[in-house]
Amino acid sequence: MSVFALGLNHHTAPLDLRGRFAFAPEQLTPALQALRDQLQRSAPETAILSTCNRTEIYVASGPERARELVRPALDWLARQGGVAEQHLQQHTYVLENREAARHAFRVASGLDSMVLGEPQILGQMKQAVRGADEAGTLGTTLHQLFQRSFSVAKEVRTSTEIGTHSISMAAATVRLASQLFEDLQKIKVLFVGAGEMIELVATHFSAKEPQMMAVANRTLERGEKLATRFGAQAMRLADLPARLHEFDAVISCTASSLPIIGLGAVERALKARRRRPMFMVDLAVPRDIEPEVARLSDVYLYTVDDLTAAVQTASQKRLAAVEQAEAIIDAGVQSFAHWLDQRASVPLIQALNRQADDWRAAEIGRARKLLARGTDVDTVLEALSRGLTQKMLHGALAELHGSEGEQRHQTAEMVSRLFLRQAARGPSDGDDNGR
Repeated sequence: MSVFALGLNHHTAPLDLRGRFAFAPEQLTPALQALRDQLQRSAPETAILSTCNRTEIYVASGPERARELVRPALDWLARQGGVAEQHLQQHTYVLENREAARHAFRVASGLDSMVLGEPQILGQMKQAVRGADEAGTLGTTLHQLFQRSFSVAKEVRTSTEIGTHSISMAAATVRLASQLFEDLQKIKVLFVGAGEMIELVATHFSAKEPQMMAVANRTLERGEKLATRFGAQAMRLADLPARLHEFDAVISCTASSLPIIGLGAVERALKARRRRPMFMVDLAVPRDIEPEVARLSDVYLYTVDDLTAAVQTASQKRLAAVEQAEAIIDAGVQSFAHWLDQRASVPLIQALNRQADDWRAAEIGRARKLLARGTDVDTVLEALSRGLTQKMLHGALAELHGSEGEQRHQTAEMVSRLFLRQAARGPSDGDDNGR
């Protein structure tokens, strides 16, 4: 499925023009039904968000149809406002998929409002969802988009507050890393701890899409929970000394009463890294990282006091809060895009399941006939299993035999990933022998 948003707001249209496209709550159901009739064949999911600052149409449809629906949607909206389509087009925007989701999340969070962070818009979006639901035009994709918008907005409102110290610290951490590393997408980041501060910093780093992230925590279960949210690895705190050299950036904030990252461990890590620099931030009080680490020439260590000096003014703190909100939104957009990609594979999965059921039914039918003829049970089971495996492998083997050169190499790699995953594992993988 694809999603697009067509709209006009206070950034793109004057007040008088916006006023022509306002829909009262009681008008939403008939308007949505009329819009769906206008879009005809595809019968897409539709929703309308209407406030004094904006009117936006959200549409979800098959990817092959989405772009074709923009023009009839614009034509319908122009007729609703009694203006020429060409004139309206000069004041509208069209956003698709990830950008449509980003826009919806920013709107719900109050970042696209005249008054930054105003809360009324969230209630108006919920009204839009209720209207679409009552009109029968909501659908699975738009339901997901708006529910995720509400979830992101809730996180923004609970995790961000203009001028709060912790959010400014988290934003400053990423800004300092950006000054040391040319491209944050090429670094590996380790978060030590799994509390609120680490969660805030991880949100910022996640928006930068680093090469790899990991969470080390004394309680593995809690570390895994945070790691799953950001697509990171989870590791035990006890494994930190042996793996410290793998990471370019280390941010620590635990409740330990004693340092958990010592000078010796960092020296060994630097040696293994062949003196490549390490960026380290100790947000804990008392310290998580021994202060002597700051003397090492290839380590850039910052403490709570260092970051506090970087975020003293109110304007900086306000900016940090906005940046934090944008980071939360970025993470939400990535999650929604991933969900859309998964939805795209649903027809294929359904077709594979139908094919597997057909094979299974055919082989069971053969087996029953053999049993009815008095064939030995072991012979029947052997024939059943052989028949199923041959059917499963036939397509892959045919592709291998029919390809050449680089295509054959790529096909072989794909077949290996699909069929030899278990064979590639070590004999003890997944088997702890009862331990």
